[in-house]
Amino acid sequence: MRYPQLSFVRQNNILFIRVFMILFLSCIAFRNNLCLSSIPSTLKALPLDGHFTFDEVHFAAKDFGNRYQFLPAAILHPKSVSDIANTIKHIWQMGSHSELTVAARGHGHSLQGQSQAHHGVVISMESLQGPEMQVYTGNSPYVDVSGGELWINILHESLKYGLTPKSWTDYLRLTVGGTLSNAGVSGQAFQHGPQISNVNQLEVVTGKGDVVTCSEKHNSDLFHSVLGGLGQFGIITRARISLEPAPDMVKWIRVLYSDFATFARDQEHLISLRRTFDYIEGFVIINRTGLLNNWRSSFNPQDPVQASHFKSDGRTLFCLELAKYFNQDKSDVVHQVRHEIEHLLSQLDYITSTLFLSEVTYIEFLDRVHVSEVKLRSKGLWEVPHPWLNLFIPRSKIHNFADEVFGNILTETSNGPVLIYPVNKSKWDNRTSAITPEEDTFYLVAFLTSAVPSSTGTDGLEHILTQNKRILEYCEKAHLGVKQYLPHYTTQEEWRAHFGPRWEIFVQRKSAYDPLAVLAPGQRIFQKAIPFS
Repeated sequence: MRYPQLSFVRQNNILFIRVFMILFLSCIAFRNNLCLSSIPSTLKALPLDGHFTFDEVHFAAKDFGNRYQFLPAAILHPKSVSDIANTIKHIWQMGSHSELTVAARGHGHSLQGQSQAHHGVVISMESLQGPEMQVYTGNSPYVDVSGGELWINILHESLKYGLTPKSWTDYLRLTVGGTLSNAGVSGQAFQHGPQISNVNQLEVVTGKGDVVTCSEKHNSDLFHSVLGGLGQFGIITRARISLEPAPDMVKWIRVLYSDFATFARDQEHLISLRRTFDYIEGFVIINRTGLLNNWRSSFNPQDPVQASHFKSDGRTLFCLELAKYFNQDKSDVVHQVRHEIEHLLSQLDYITSTLFLSEVTYIEFLDRVHVSEVKLRSKGLWEVPHPWLNLFIPRSKIHNFADEVFGNILTETSNGPVLIYPVNKSKWDNRTSAITPEEDTFYLVAFLTSAVPSSTGTDGLEHILTQNKRILEYCEKAHLGVKQYLPHYTTQEEWRAHFGPRWEIFVQRKSAYDPLAVLAPGQRIFQKAIPFS
């Protein structure tokens, strides 16, 4: 007789739980909608020199990687540093009950949504106006620039004074704040270090909205935190970049190797010399038909007859790319440079028939990737997915890596360059937030692939991502001590492993300069804690 009563109670309990869950979820939805709907009104009230955009926000949900799209609630177009500071301070003062986060977006060249802020505020750094770029000459010349300035513009302006930055990236249409938040690496890094090793001073807006000027001697912890800090501790609004006397011409050289060990040995030899080339990079070429014929559009073979008989089809080759800078108005220097190049090349063991040379202006050399960009844009192949993978590999493990990756994993012609070259760790400052392997020499290996939209073949996105995964799994399994450059992880455990013993310092710095985790949510390192009430 009691079973119907138990059944009735059970049904009532289930009904109660369902009603409670509906009300609970409705409260969350109501709270979120109320919070999101009130965001524009609170931001609109801020006193600004620039302005917010709340409707046309789609461009800020895209980046060069073309794989992640997160719509922000608003885009700030700042005309002053105070616009950025006031916005961040306002969000900081809203406390942990606000869902708002902030991401700085330079030229949108991030790969995994790092410059995006889902339902947050994206700051368009290229809108930032302030004191114009200023070049200071003297014994220790430097250029004072906005964090939203493009490196190509810095090149043109500094050359007016016969000066130039020392360290570059291969592509120059990137913002100062963007590259300094990572490292900024190219073929000059073995000699001058990355771009973050060539900064005298920064102006930074912290996650609390404070505007702080910092350098090695003044607010040095913040200075080193921000350099290579992935945007976690502050937004770089201004920087002083070290300069040196500029050349006007470049001897540009390419040679090929069929043996990786010889290729690596020659690269390591060159970066160890006191007097050597000004730029040293390498790249991998797999099964490329008519390779040397393609080079003839930009380079001249030293021996045209021998070069015409060289076949690259079906082979894995390694190209060493070199550059020597000079000033053409000094005839004695031109002769000396020619002699130095001949002397350096005589120490290398490349395939003699593959020596190609060119002479270009300094600007043409540094801006060489832009030529490819123009071609790709004309074919509609620039704004495609770019599942890039950039790794730092200890010198002691590079041969293991090359044997497995170029022997077993990467066996097809890559849809984009594969860079590989060594750098000297002594040129990096370990006080910065940038993470590198624990060896005196390590290699940058960059798989700069482009995915063909809708392709299901080897040039498709899924195939390239699977290939990247295989490479990372091998590195993990073989305990190579690899560190990602432009890192991307999805869990804090992975980030903890990436930073290793420096994780605690990274967390302490976050607590000091952005305790609410307002900044750079797209890195997925820290999550803003939002209590339910």
